[in-house]
Amino acid sequence: MARILVVDDDPDIRTILADRLETRGHELLEAADGLQALEIAGRELPDVMLLDLDLPGADGLTVLERLQQESFPPTVIVITAFATIEKAVEAMRRGAYDFLPKPFQPTYVEVVVQKALERANLREENRALRSALPGGKTLVGESSALRELAEQARKAAESKSTVLLLGESGTGKEVVARSIHAWSPRASRPFIAVNCVALSEELLESELFGHEKGAFTGAHQQKPGKFELANHGSIFLDEVGDIREALQTKLLRVLQEHEFERVGGTRPVRVDIRVIAATNRNLEEAVKAGRFREDLYYRLNVVRLRIPPLRERPADIPLLAEHFLRKYCAETGKPFRGFSREAATLLEKHEWPGNVRELENAIERAVVLGVPPEITLDALALQAPAGRLGEAALPDGAGPFHEQVEDFKRRIIRRALQSAGGSQTRAAERLGLQRTYLARLIKNLGMRSNVGSDLDE
Repeated sequence: MARILVVDDDPDIRTILADRLETRGHELLEAADGLQALEIAGRELPDVMLLDLDLPGADGLTVLERLQQESFPPTVIVITAFATIEKAVEAMRRGAYDFLPKPFQPTYVEVVVQKALERANLREENRALRSALPGGKTLVGESSALRELAEQARKAAESKSTVLLLGESGTGKEVVARSIHAWSPRASRPFIAVNCVALSEELLESELFGHEKGAFTGAHQQKPGKFELANHGSIFLDEVGDIREALQTKLLRVLQEHEFERVGGTRPVRVDIRVIAATNRNLEEAVKAGRFREDLYYRLNVVRLRIPPLRERPADIPLLAEHFLRKYCAETGKPFRGFSREAATLLEKHEWPGNVRELENAIERAVVLGVPPEITLDALALQAPAGRLGEAALPDGAGPFHEQVEDFKRRIIRRALQSAGGSQTRAAERLGLQRTYLARLIKNLGMRSNVGSDLDE
């Protein structure tokens, strides 16, 4: 099933196409003018658009030009009369996939739409393959901020220079580090990631540099460290700003001399590695405060890349959400087809202080706890920004107390019914109520049982 937007100012044309394509299981959207088409396309993200060229508001060529500026434009099939074939050819030069001449042959409409869908699917697969990285990690997004970062990372990957990744927690520093390794001449060699705050200072030293047999209690045999395991490849040191001074000295030696000694050892171990470090701390301030060695800072800060927080790349939020939805649907086997309109709005409006990690956790939780076919507001369980979503707002405090309480109960029930597709049984389950009690509440609060009518009040 695909989402198809039919754009034509003739309602009969829209009806003919919608009827034909709906019988094939597709979801149909309709627009009567160019401006409405752009608004619906930006909100609903259709897979295919059937676009008439002669439209009020904004003509077809203008709509097509605007769509090509979007990150994920739909595959466009132009609708044209025989007298305007030249205009259709011009539309194809500007990015349209094909055109449908009037009058329509029903079977031909289905063939053209099917080919357009195959092209859209192939384009999505190619995009996924280009972004796929070892270990199932992906660099997802097409915002200008992410494109600039990717371009810088590719240039850095070609060199042997140490890279320092700066950014807030949860922005995806390890994903960028894996990208640099995957794009480098060392891609076939090991990539080793170490979280420098996950272990105590003593354990971290052994983890990084290894130890000799008998170096400490429990060291029953020689053990290679992460630097040895990453030889000829790349090592990623996450939260490097939290390493204490003693380990900073040993790390500096590795960067300068490409050698170190195992814990309890006396012979140097030489390595050829690419170091990628990351931190969410201000290392310049740490240097001034005497908490971080200045010489180590300059050794790490050769190529400096800043990972933008999610709030600076809002265009990537829907793409990341869809990516994580597909990921966790595959893991759980749940057939979610997307997000409800209210859930999609909340995803875009949420501040995401935890960045990509918070977004991924929210989608995973929603898939685990939600009920197909759509991810709803209730499944996301995010705090709506004040004033952004009317249904999430509390009463304003004006009026008798009991009336405000009843009004808020109505809002809660409306949201539950809406997310449950109008089913009082499912709404009661979501609210943790008995079905009969919910029905009695609806009646006592003066709400109509018809959820569509009630939501329109």
